[in-house]
Amino acid sequence: MSIIYVLIPIAMIFVLVAVAVFFWAVKSDQFDDLEKQSVSILFEDDKVSSDTASAQTHTATINKLSETSPSASEQLEPQQPSKK
Repeated sequence: MSIIYVLIPIAMIFVLVAVAVFFWAVKSDQFDDLEKQSVSILFEDDKVSSDTASAQTHTATINKLSETSPSASEQLEPQQPSKK
Protein backbone atom coordinates (compact mmCIF):
# COMPACT_ATOMS: atom_id res chain seq x y z
CA MET A 1 0.00 0.00 0.00
CA SER A 2 2.90 2.36 0.60
CA ILE A 3 3.85 2.16 -3.12
CA ILE A 4 0.71 4.17 -3.90
CA TYR A 5 2.31 7.15 -2.16
CA VAL A 6 5.12 6.99 -4.75
CA LEU A 7 3.04 6.16 -7.84
CA ILE A 8 0.42 8.91 -7.44
CA PRO A 9 2.97 11.78 -7.46
CA ILE A 10 4.81 10.18 -10.41
CA ALA A 11 1.52 9.89 -12.33
CA MET A 12 0.67 13.51 -11.53
CA ILE A 13 4.08 14.61 -12.82
CA PHE A 14 3.49 12.69 -16.07
CA VAL A 15 0.07 14.32 -16.49
CA LEU A 16 1.49 17.78 -15.86
CA VAL A 17 4.27 17.20 -18.41
CA ALA A 18 1.76 15.95 -20.99
CA VAL A 19 -0.53 18.96 -20.44
CA ALA A 20 2.45 21.33 -20.70
CA VAL A 21 3.58 19.72 -23.98
CA PHE A 22 0.02 19.96 -25.34
CA PHE A 23 -0.27 23.66 -24.51
CA TRP A 24 3.19 24.30 -25.98
CA ALA A 25 2.09 22.61 -29.22
CA VAL A 26 -1.09 24.68 -29.38
CA LYS A 27 0.80 27.90 -28.63
CA SER A 28 3.42 27.20 -31.31
CA ASP A 29 0.70 26.67 -33.98
CA GLN A 30 1.25 22.95 -34.44
CA PHE A 31 -2.48 22.37 -34.96
CA ASP A 32 -3.37 25.33 -37.21
CA ASP A 33 -3.67 23.53 -40.55
CA LEU A 34 -4.38 19.84 -40.20
CA GLU A 35 -5.48 19.35 -43.83
CA LYS A 36 -2.45 20.88 -45.59
CA GLN A 37 -0.05 17.99 -45.10
CA SER A 38 -2.60 15.35 -46.06
CA VAL A 39 -3.31 16.90 -49.47
CA SER A 40 0.05 18.51 -50.26
CA ILE A 41 1.22 15.37 -52.06
CA LEU A 42 -1.58 15.79 -54.60
CA PHE A 43 -0.38 19.14 -55.95
CA GLU A 44 2.75 19.98 -57.92
CA ASP A 45 5.08 22.65 -56.61
CA ASP A 46 5.20 25.83 -58.67
CA LYS A 47 8.84 26.42 -57.82
CA VAL A 48 11.64 24.29 -59.19
CA SER A 49 13.56 22.95 -56.26
CA SER A 50 17.33 23.14 -56.19
CA ASP A 51 17.55 19.34 -56.51
CA THR A 52 15.44 19.39 -59.66
CA ALA A 53 17.45 22.26 -61.11
CA SER A 54 20.66 20.41 -60.30
CA ALA A 55 19.34 17.25 -61.97
CA GLN A 56 18.35 19.23 -65.06
CA THR A 57 21.84 20.76 -65.22
CA HIS A 58 23.44 17.33 -64.97
CA THR A 59 21.15 15.98 -67.69
CA ALA A 60 22.04 18.86 -70.01
CA THR A 61 25.75 18.27 -69.39
CA ILE A 62 25.40 14.55 -70.12
CA ASN A 63 23.51 15.31 -73.33
CA LYS A 64 26.25 17.69 -74.49
CA LEU A 65 28.95 15.14 -73.72
CA SER A 66 27.10 12.36 -75.52
CA GLU A 67 26.88 14.52 -78.66
CA THR A 68 30.64 15.01 -78.78
CA SER A 69 31.86 11.60 -77.61
CA PRO A 70 31.50 8.29 -79.43
CA SER A 71 28.43 6.27 -78.63
CA ALA A 72 28.50 3.51 -76.07
CA SER A 73 28.30 0.81 -78.71
CA GLU A 74 31.36 2.25 -80.46
CA GLN A 75 33.25 2.29 -77.18
CA LEU A 76 32.36 -1.33 -76.37
CA GLU A 77 33.33 -2.81 -79.71
CA PRO A 78 36.61 -4.71 -79.42
CA GLN A 79 39.46 -3.43 -81.46
CA GLN A 80 40.32 -5.74 -84.36
CA PRO A 81 43.99 -6.64 -84.35
CA SER A 82 45.66 -5.46 -87.49
CA LYS A 83 47.02 -8.20 -89.73
CA LYS A 84 50.57 -7.74 -90.87
